[in-house]
Amino acid sequence: MSKNKNYPIYKTTYIDDMRSLVEEAAKNFPNRTALSYKKDPNQKEVTRVSFPEWRDDVRHLGTALIANGFREKHIALVGENSYGWCIAFFAIMAIGAVVVPVDKDLTQEDIAGIINTTECEALFFGKGAEKKVAQIKSKLPQIKAFYAIGEKNSIEGSVSLSELLEKGKKRYAEGDNAYYDYKIDPNLLASIVYTSGTTGKGKGVMLSQNNIGQDMTCGMYNFAITRKTLHVLPPHHTFGTTVNYVGHLAQGSEVFISSGLRYVADEIREQQPTHLILVPAFVEVMYRKIWATAKATHKAGLLKFLIAISNALRKIGIDARNTLFASVKKAFGSNLELIICGGARLDEDIIRTFDALGVTMLNGYGITECAPLISANRNKYQKKGSVGTPIIGCRVKIANPDENGDGEICVKGPNVMMGYYKDHEATAAAFDSEGYFHTGDYGHLDEEGWIYITGRLKNLIILANGKNVYPEEIEACIEKVPGVNEVVVYEGKSTKFHQKAVITAEIYPNQEVLDRMGVDDADAYFHSEIKKINDKMPAYKSVKFIKLRDTEFEKNTSRKIVRFAIDKSID
Repeated sequence: MSKNKNYPIYKTTYIDDMRSLVEEAAKNFPNRTALSYKKDPNQKEVTRVSFPEWRDDVRHLGTALIANGFREKHIALVGENSYGWCIAFFAIMAIGAVVVPVDKDLTQEDIAGIINTTECEALFFGKGAEKKVAQIKSKLPQIKAFYAIGEKNSIEGSVSLSELLEKGKKRYAEGDNAYYDYKIDPNLLASIVYTSGTTGKGKGVMLSQNNIGQDMTCGMYNFAITRKTLHVLPPHHTFGTTVNYVGHLAQGSEVFISSGLRYVADEIREQQPTHLILVPAFVEVMYRKIWATAKATHKAGLLKFLIAISNALRKIGIDARNTLFASVKKAFGSNLELIICGGARLDEDIIRTFDALGVTMLNGYGITECAPLISANRNKYQKKGSVGTPIIGCRVKIANPDENGDGEICVKGPNVMMGYYKDHEATAAAFDSEGYFHTGDYGHLDEEGWIYITGRLKNLIILANGKNVYPEEIEACIEKVPGVNEVVVYEGKSTKFHQKAVITAEIYPNQEVLDRMGVDDADAYFHSEIKKINDKMPAYKSVKFIKLRDTEFEKNTSRKIVRFAIDKSID
C-alpha cells in the first residue's frame, strides 16, 4: 500500500452544468466512443455512439421537451439502464428541469407515491417498468405526458423516445435554438433521488447541478481512470449516474451499458473493460468465483503459491502479474486494471487478492446526500482499512467521539445536498449549527485525515452497560468462516434470555462449500467456528445466538441487505 503524500492529483474537467458537460465532451473527444450497448444482449453486435452523436441526441431530446412545455418542470425517469435512460437523464437537466430517477423494482404504490410527491408532470419509462406504469397510470393525475424509452409499448397515448428525438432534430434544424437560449443556474434544484432505504422508508435527496458537478470535478482529481468501463449499477442510484455517467463521460471514457445482471459475466469477457465501478456485493461475487474455480480445478494451492511468488518478486521490482495470472484474469476480460468500489465496507483480504492478481482495488466512501462521493483511496496512495481521504473541497469531522475516537462522520462541502424534499424536519435534523451534514455512519479519522468506517448508526447495538457494539465489525470476522455466504449481526429479541441485548448472528450458508468440506451438521460447525471468534473478542461483543436461514437475505437494487426486513425474533 503506497502512502506517498506527494502523489499528484490528476488532470480533470471542470463541470459547470450538465449542458456544458455534454457540449465540452463532444468538443474535446470528437473521435471517441462515448456510450456503447447491445440492442439484443444475446447477439454479438454492439452499437457505438460517439461523443458528438451523444451531444446531438441530448440536444434534440431537450429541444423536444422544451417545445412540449417541460422547461423547469419535474420529470420522472423509471426503468432499466439503457442509452435512452442516459440521454433522458442529461437532457432533463440540460433544459433546467428536475430529473427524478425512480427505482423500477419498487412496488407500484411506492413508484406512484414518489412521482406524485415530487410533482412530476412527465414520465419516461423503460421496458422493464412498462407493466407497473400501465397499472398505476390512473393514479398519476399530474402526469401530462408518458414517454416510452423503448419503441413498442402498451400504454395508450404514450410517445416513443425516437419520436421525441425526431421532433427535436427537426425543430433544431429549422432554427429552434431554445435549448441553448437559456441560462442554467447550477445552484437550483436539479435532481431528487430517493435513498435506497435499507433501514426504513427512503427520503428524497435534493441535489443541484452544482452538487453533482462539483462532486465529480473534485472527485476525479483522485483517479487515473482508464479509457473504458462497463456500467452495471442501478441507473437510479447516484453511484451509477454521477460516477459512471457524469464523471466518466466528462473525462472522455467509453461507458458500455450492461444489459442486466444475467449478462454481466459474458459482457466483461467480451467488452474487456479496463476498469469497473462496483459496489462490494459485485466484488465479493467475483472474489468467490476466483477461489471457487481454483478449488474446482484443484489449483487453489497453486494460486496461493503463485500469489506469494508474485508478491516477493514485486518487492524487488519485478512485476510478473500479467503473465502469472493471465488465465485467472481472462474471466474478467484480460484487460481489467482497476476497480473503484464504494457503498459499503470491503474486506481487506479481497483488496489484497485483487492487487496480487494485478487489479488495483480502490475502496471509497459515499452517500446519496453527498452526490455521492466523499472520499477514496487513490491509484498509488492507499491505506489499509481506510476508505481514503476526503475529496478536494470536502471537509470531514467526527462528532462526539468516544474514547477510541469513533463518532458520527459529518461532511461539509459543495457536494452536500440542498436538503430532503418536502421534509424540513428531517433536513434540520441532518445538519448541525456549523452546516455539517450528519451521515449516520460511525468512524474515525487518523492523524493524517484518513477516514475509517466503523459501522452504521442505525445498526448500532447499545448494551445495558453502555458499551457500543458495531455489527459490521463482527460480520467482517464471521464472513471469513468457510461456508458463510452472507451474515447479518443484530440485537435478537427473545424471552429466553435475561440480557437486554442478545447479539445474534444470522447466517445464510454456502451449502456447496459445506458439502465439499464434509460438514454434516451445519449448526454445530458454525457454533464451533463462532466460538473461536468470540474467544478473540471482548466478552461484551460475543455472539450469543446463531440463526441459520435457507434463503439469501432480501436486498435492494444496490445489492445491499435490507436489514429492517429481517425477522429478529430468535425464540
